[in-house]
Amino acid sequence: MNNLIQNYNIILKELTNTCKHITTTKQIRLPKMSDLELVALNVTAEYMSINSELQLFRCISGTDLDGKIERSVYNKRKRKLLPYIEKIRETLSNNFSDFTDVFIVDSTPIEICKISRANRSAICATDEIKPSFGYCAAQKSRYFGYKLHAVCDKNGIFHSFDFSPANVHDVNYLNDIKENFQNCLLIGDRGYISKEIQMDLFNYSRINLSVPMRKNQHNFVEFSRTKSKIRKRIETNISQLCGQFTINTNFAKTFQGLATRIVSKITSFTMIQYLNFFVFKRSLNKLKINLC
Repeated sequence: MNNLIQNYNIILKELTNTCKHITTTKQIRLPKMSDLELVALNVTAEYMSINSELQLFRCISGTDLDGKIERSVYNKRKRKLLPYIEKIRETLSNNFSDFTDVFIVDSTPIEICKISRANRSAICATDEIKPSFGYCAAQKSRYFGYKLHAVCDKNGIFHSFDFSPANVHDVNYLNDIKENFQNCLLIGDRGYISKEIQMDLFNYSRINLSVPMRKNQHNFVEFSRTKSKIRKRIETNISQLCGQFTINTNFAKTFQGLATRIVSKITSFTMIQYLNFFVFKRSLNKLKINLC
């Protein structure tokens, strides 16, 4: 992953082939770097774990991309292209939509600052969706920020995700996804136990929600080992987002900036899966293999 320009060219070629039909806002003066080229550079930087824009522009210095765009303009345009980046991600993930009808739902904390600084932090303080205090049962710790809810299929492709303040319970996200899925099996953890929502999902979209029971529940039944193994796929995905894609490293000051960073990372994640499967014909989830 040490050759940014070669990786960029590979990603740009595939984005041009698959996403050139997606339109963006018309510009009076055509920029030197098109919107699709900007997204390709952004996706490449996320794949190569380049979080700092300063470092990114050091890497492209002396290449064909040098002088095409200024650093401040790159940042502003990237934030404005958030809906465009999300459409690209949806287009890529839709190529995998017919492969399975088994999906997994989970959430992960998005910490914006340490708890000791939370009361005086100005990050996202003026946005409509404000950060809050929350508790992560998996890590057994409190944090300040947001929560990322996500649904991926059993092969590891993200098909839906959303953000909420950290104090919003996981089960509330299920009300939002019933419009996007139907006639499928949805596997979750104990945070999604709710008979009412389970019945609503089945009656509305024929979604069969399967979650492990608590041991103190009546008529306790052991959770299937097969389903437990499938559910680990999303845990691995989240671990890869935290590791290679450094999703917990936050440099944003506004919610739009934070959302753009996370959407870019998930889009990059999906882009590499797409290249692995359709272009290089290799294992789908080997994300650390060189593209060139």
